[in-house]
Amino acid sequence: MVSIKIGDYLIQRLKETGIDTIFGVPGDYNMPLLDLIEDDSELIWGNNANELNASYAADGYARIRGFGAVVTTFGVGELSAAAGIAGSYSEKVPVLHIVGTPNTKSQEAGAILHHTLGNGNFQVFVEMFSMITCASTHLNFDNAIREIDRVIQQTMIRKRPGYIGIPIDLINAEVALPSSEPLNFSVPKNPTQTQDVALKVVLDAISQAKHPIIVVDACVQRHNLVQEAIEFVKRTGFPTYVAPMGKGIVPEDLVNYRGCYAGNITIEGIARELEQADLVIELGAIKSDFNTGGFTYKLDPARTISLHSFGTQIFYADYDKVGMTEFLPLLTKSLPQRPRVFDLGPRHEPDPIQSGTEITHNYFWNKVPEYMDPRAVVVAETGTAEFASFNLRAPKDALFISQVLWGSIGFAVGCAVGAAFADRDRRVYLFVGDGSFQVTCQEISVFLHQGLTPVIFLLNNDGYLIEKLIHGPHRSYNNFQMWNYSKTLDYMGGHLQRNLSDVSPAQVGVEAQVRTRDEFERAMKTVKEERNKIHFIEVVMPQFDAPRELILQVQTSENR
Repeated sequence: MVSIKIGDYLIQRLKETGIDTIFGVPGDYNMPLLDLIEDDSELIWGNNANELNASYAADGYARIRGFGAVVTTFGVGELSAAAGIAGSYSEKVPVLHIVGTPNTKSQEAGAILHHTLGNGNFQVFVEMFSMITCASTHLNFDNAIREIDRVIQQTMIRKRPGYIGIPIDLINAEVALPSSEPLNFSVPKNPTQTQDVALKVVLDAISQAKHPIIVVDACVQRHNLVQEAIEFVKRTGFPTYVAPMGKGIVPEDLVNYRGCYAGNITIEGIARELEQADLVIELGAIKSDFNTGGFTYKLDPARTISLHSFGTQIFYADYDKVGMTEFLPLLTKSLPQRPRVFDLGPRHEPDPIQSGTEITHNYFWNKVPEYMDPRAVVVAETGTAEFASFNLRAPKDALFISQVLWGSIGFAVGCAVGAAFADRDRRVYLFVGDGSFQVTCQEISVFLHQGLTPVIFLLNNDGYLIEKLIHGPHRSYNNFQMWNYSKTLDYMGGHLQRNLSDVSPAQVGVEAQVRTRDEFERAMKTVKEERNKIHFIEVVMPQFDAPRELILQVQTSENR
């Protein structure tokens, strides 16, 4: 029988998911595994600044590539990554967390080792992570092959993080390799009779509806059903909206795309359109507070059909296990060939740019799309950028990433690293506030080191604006030390000769602080021309100016 190193087997299975980059930080319990990763010609080591950032990078990568992986060391390293893994669990992102642990003899003896709690318990951390993963394991010699397969499959199928702890002495240990088939990532088939009934009921409801609409949300993207959703939207012709977490799934140049729906913070004209609906078809809905405008959705359950990965809800009836992976294409195929036509008039847009010279949110979010490339990846940080992105005019074929449900500040910086790795043919546009930037700014050095060329917008309004709007606008705890943000690329070594001699350093483009609209537009003209460089623009904004959507969200939250 053929034998294989456990570490090599793990890497082989990881590559079956389609990834080519693994994120993380070296530690003395994981470095033999990092040797195998670095020596594999098909893989790139992400080489992150810290474990929290690495977990965010794996999340951003997975949102584009469908799977992500992060490697940390035992105890101190894995706990640093915990907030990122919890966010991936919350937002249904398949990230595998691989942890190098102490050798098996030390674990069996209950040795008091560094990075432990000093109590001889080597299972405590895997037990912690079992609460924020869909599958977890601590490998031993006998179960390694079986458990690696199980955890990776569950992570991919269930779209939640997984956890594999691997003792350092097992990484290069050889085990017998049974004749193994490729990993099976297919979901179970829907029950035929239940699905047939559901299909008939949905088709009947569609045929009787006079004002049907579609609302597309994040789980469509998580379950790799974007093209299936687009085909459904095109085939029906129904007016189609996205929830905030679904931004970017539906091409905005489709004739029946109408905008973003988020309860009370929706653009008024869009909200009026939804109020007319006599049938609502939801695809992959996530009914969290910020995704629904503080639970102010005005969609009547008696008129709503919801397609989910786990089942279908038709008005007040549940069709268990009729998942949308199989059901949505079947529904599309069963519809009339010719789409219905609805005349709702021009699409409702955000307020146009108001006059002035300073860079307000009204100006910035209306103007910045003019300088963005097609197929952009827009990464919007929790807070002002996230809420403003809901109604941002999207470049053609753009992807949007924000952490609407988990909402961890600083997420976007690490996430943008992962997104840039995931598809180097797409230009990444990172929008991050000054407060969030101070949490995870170290990852800018990874952009430079790895030859990644995003456009970074640092929104400087001198403090935690979203917190000030919620409570304590003049409290000291909502302020922090001012930085020379526009010098970031310089400080991170963007011009050091030692770094310029690396294999593929990023070339530095614009490094600017802009305070007026003219300064911004001059800088963006250069950004547009210099596509293959990394750019950093510090955008100075009025201290208490905020996007309309954020102001309304805060007001809605206060009234609940």
